[in-house]
Amino acid sequence: MTPCQLLRNAARALAQQGVPDPAVDASLLLSHVTHIPPLSLRLDMDTLLADEEIRRFESLLARRLTREPLQYILSTVLFMGHEFRVDPRVLIPRPETELLTEMAIQLLENHPGPRVLDLCTGSGCIGISIALACPGARVTLSDISEDALAAAKNNAAQLGAEVEFLQGDLFEHAQGPYDLIISNPPYIPASDCLNLQPEVLREPRLALDGGCDGLDFYRRIAREAPAHLSSGGWLLMEIGDGQSEAVLQLLTSNGFTDAHVYRDYQQLDRMVRARYVSPEGLC
Repeated sequence: MTPCQLLRNAARALAQQGVPDPAVDASLLLSHVTHIPPLSLRLDMDTLLADEEIRRFESLLARRLTREPLQYILSTVLFMGHEFRVDPRVLIPRPETELLTEMAIQLLENHPGPRVLDLCTGSGCIGISIALACPGARVTLSDISEDALAAAKNNAAQLGAEVEFLQGDLFEHAQGPYDLIISNPPYIPASDCLNLQPEVLREPRLALDGGCDGLDFYRRIAREAPAHLSSGGWLLMEIGDGQSEAVLQLLTSNGFTDAHVYRDYQQLDRMVRARYVSPEGLC
């Protein structure tokens, strides 16, 4: 069977199961097996695939047909130009989170030796990317999940990032002050967690569930972060759709200034950035 024939059949099967991008997913799976670029495979109507390649592809395809996330099947995702290992222990990094990470890197560009805390780090994609882009930064990755931290440690080692790790509930073991705190916390309302896309339901509930209204973590971070920020330090967070006004209110009521909302690629409110100046710093 040729790649083109195999991909045509696979895309049809994936479409029948409701997979959003069946042709793309099929070509990425076959590319993973053959190490040939996806576009080349989709155009190849002559080369005959080896039986072992077909068997390996069909094994991966069977997993995708159950709506297991493609990233977990391939075990990797590209984030900020780096290849991160992902599995069911961690949330799959999204392109929108790159915008939050880029914002942090820009803020740190002219800061000598900044201290950075990445809360709810998961795979470590945010904190590790910051550490690689800002070699002088002292970056700490924190998560309540021992499994997530194990995945983050593996990614840091694979990418050669010098970072520190803390296991705890948000600021439980934080040792600031930090010049920048960044977080992509759980922000999906608990009741919505049961009605998510099948692929998202395979991701860790701990990384998704933000409480009754999705704002539990923002309340705690807004309240607790000032005690761990240096005067003039920044707080950056990813937010869910429709949460911008509530999160801004939480920040301003806890003493933050310069609070702004930024949009993602779909023009949805996705990030908030705010600054904290201690009362002594205002004198």
